[in-house]
Amino acid sequence: MSIRATSWLAWSLAALCVVLFLVAVVLHMATLPVRHPSSWGTGGKSTPFWAILPFLPFPIVGALIASRRPGNPIGWICLAAGITWMLGMVSGSYVLYGLRMANPGSVPYPAAVGSLSEYLPPTAILLGTFLILLFPDGRLPSSRWRPVAWLCGAVIATNLVVGILVPGPLSEVRNVRNPFGLEGQRWLADANETIGLLFPLCLLASASSVLLRYLRAGEEVREQIKWLAFAASVVALGVSGVVIHGTFFSSGAAGSTYPLLGSLLEDSITLSFGGVPVAIGFAVLKYRLYDIDILINRTLVYGSLTIMLATVYLGGVTATQALFQTFTGQGTFLSSL
Repeated sequence: MSIRATSWLAWSLAALCVVLFLVAVVLHMATLPVRHPSSWGTGGKSTPFWAILPFLPFPIVGALIASRRPGNPIGWICLAAGITWMLGMVSGSYVLYGLRMANPGSVPYPAAVGSLSEYLPPTAILLGTFLILLFPDGRLPSSRWRPVAWLCGAVIATNLVVGILVPGPLSEVRNVRNPFGLEGQRWLADANETIGLLFPLCLLASASSVLLRYLRAGEEVREQIKWLAFAASVVALGVSGVVIHGTFFSSGAAGSTYPLLGSLLEDSITLSFGGVPVAIGFAVLKYRLYDIDILINRTLVYGSLTIMLATVYLGGVTATQALFQTFTGQGTFLSSL
């Protein structure tokens, strides 16, 4: 295939993903009245911003890489991950619209299309293991890593097959069962849970390949790997914030003392995933726009300092409220002020 044809294919797939993104946002907003409360993040009207938009850079950066480096699979994997995620988001809203809002029979195959949302998003995340394994030149560090690549591929394929056949209700419409599920085969549900346990194993094995590549690589490849490390450090800081919030500001069965803060932290983690394809694009295309060492250091220093200050502030507010309540028995307006 010529360079021109390859470039046209890559940007056509990116355009398709943009269209799917717009459809996903429209369908999500249309189905807000019939949605279950979000178990992650703020939910509601903000969901397209933190759950759909962060994955739009994947196909755009993928098309940019694939059009300029068609022999590097990194670009095509980014495109596949973006399209898979957007299809999952569209199908999840489509089943809600078809079964709870539209007239019966007016929307074709809502349950069948909605079943895609059960296994496509996890597949998109699993594709990220190949991004890490093949980063930055599109090749494995050595032939010894082929079993890891085969394991990741087997988990992706098994997740698709079992996800299609597992019986049970759809997560978006819980009174509708998977139309392709094999009823009575409960072992499929157990197999689905077992596959989920392999996700962290695949991610950790892939991450170790990057570490080994960094130790053995020359200066140029190390600079490329630092871009991915920078994006990963942002995600890690967000995860640390959620862990700190859940550990120190949880009030048992009542939930978090500051639920809005916890939801915002969860939103920030999902948003930070959008930086991963951007960092990969900079690294693969070798755009030296910034001093990556300074960026990483500042991210770690200022991010850690921000989390520490927020922890001290919230801890001070909680302690002051407790003291006022203990000694005055009155409201907490003055203590909060």
